[in-house]
Amino acid sequence: MPAFFIKLKNGFYKLTKDPAVFASVIIIWIFLIIFILFPLAKILILTFEKSGHFTFSNIAEILAKKNHIKAFWNSLLLATLVGISGTVLGFFFAFTSVRANLSRGWSRFLDAAIILPLISPPFTMAITIIFSFGRRGIITYNLLGFTHINIYGMYSVLFAETITFFPIAYLTLKAILAGIDPTVEDMAFSLGSSRGRVFNTVTLPLAVPGLANSFLLLFAASLADFATPLILAGNKFPVLPTEAFLQITGLFDIRGGAVLSFILLVPALTVFVLQRYWVAQKYYVTITGKSGAQTEIKSVAPWARKIFLGICLSICLLILYLYLLLFYASIVKAFGANYEITLKHYVVVFTEGLKAIKDTLIIAITGMFCGGFYGVIIGYLISKKDFISRSSMEIVSLLNYSLPGTIVGIAYLLAFNNPPIAITGTALIIIACYVFRYGATSIRTTVAILQQIDPSIEEASASLGAKSITTFRRITIPLVLPALFNGLGVVFIRSMTAISATIFLVSINWTLITVRILEKMTELELGVAAAFSVLVVIIVFIVIIFINLFLRIFRQEGAADLSNMLGG
Repeated sequence: MPAFFIKLKNGFYKLTKDPAVFASVIIIWIFLIIFILFPLAKILILTFEKSGHFTFSNIAEILAKKNHIKAFWNSLLLATLVGISGTVLGFFFAFTSVRANLSRGWSRFLDAAIILPLISPPFTMAITIIFSFGRRGIITYNLLGFTHINIYGMYSVLFAETITFFPIAYLTLKAILAGIDPTVEDMAFSLGSSRGRVFNTVTLPLAVPGLANSFLLLFAASLADFATPLILAGNKFPVLPTEAFLQITGLFDIRGGAVLSFILLVPALTVFVLQRYWVAQKYYVTITGKSGAQTEIKSVAPWARKIFLGICLSICLLILYLYLLLFYASIVKAFGANYEITLKHYVVVFTEGLKAIKDTLIIAITGMFCGGFYGVIIGYLISKKDFISRSSMEIVSLLNYSLPGTIVGIAYLLAFNNPPIAITGTALIIIACYVFRYGATSIRTTVAILQQIDPSIEEASASLGAKSITTFRRITIPLVLPALFNGLGVVFIRSMTAISATIFLVSINWTLITVRILEKMTELELGVAAAFSVLVVIIVFIVIIFINLFLRIFRQEGAADLSNMLGG
């Protein structure tokens, strides 16, 4: 009977005769090696190999070009600025939502408004900025009368990425601030401290780990963003993801694209290590489980609450305005020139774009189920089973999710373009990319939920003679249904909106809506691009509604919200 080594507390190893666990671990490692480690190895080989020899000359050739050096520093500068501005804005929103005693209605409005950028195609904010502030923008031209204005460059990208990614910081910090017991602050107030002093000495220090994590999340998101700089950066502000894309698609230099991806890999892996091994150890416990009298939150004065809420509402209204403008642009003949109402753009979407819609839905639905179950199985193994490679499996399974999509896309292009696994140009390569990239969210949710389940429940099943697969099917699966639905939802949403990885993997046979949006942007058919974007937002909203209905039915206490998983 097959057996597998597990590590004992004394440091020795013994065999376990559990064929289900043994087979599951072996099969999962085969998939992880093929779809995560093998593609990354191909990038490393192409970066450091030339004429069959190890060399640094490939990197030297790329770094000899001043534009690539400039792109590297621009990427770090932009990521840092987005990390700072997005974290500050996200913290302000989270603090207002949690500590300003807002009604449930206002909190829900803030959640609904600022989650829009997270569930939209990556070009949405860039399109709306052009519609608002471009040369024929509704604000710059129609309202202010400016005729010569250039919106392309770092500041436009910074604005767009900050608005797009600050909801990640908001969702992360909202959970952190909600976990701070108001009694801790109340004790400081009882000793005569002012609100400002309590904020500086109690609230802010307890939120520092969350702030650091939010900064790293936004830094990584900006570093990975391919779509926004491609549209708004212009020639004077190159960044590494777009340079790698243009190196392959424009210059047909696969090796150069691989080298640029490797350069981008260095800061991305640094952020991954910091998140995993530094920030994760810095969280403080303020909820002890001991009961006590409830205390009113006094962090914000009544007059300040109105000001904070007013600022948050202003930004929410800006976001809603941009999305209403997107819809308006999709129903006029030519935004900036002819504002006659028409549905011709939607006719194009449902005729020329029908194949892209069908392909995207097929890929997203298939990836949704595969990614959800993949995440639950790995999450169960690393949470509930003990085997030698458990920590390694967890790290490797989260790796693709932590890397910029450009790196993953180029890695898949290199790995699966030739035998023995030649799947480039098929739907399988796109589905695999989504499953092994975004299935990580289901893994993290499953781990979080299983850590809250008493092991004695499964032990009782085993003591009654049930096999591990029976226990998993009849006990564990019902308990982790919220994680499964979270995984299904996130993989579907990302499959509908992602482009940075799959831009390298589409073909004549299989294409995606996001790729069609890019094509229409480059062809200056902005109305059609807006119509495609509106369609994606509607589809994703419908899916979120259904997922939330299922979660409401099956949710266990403490389960993660879908929005929290979207926030990372």
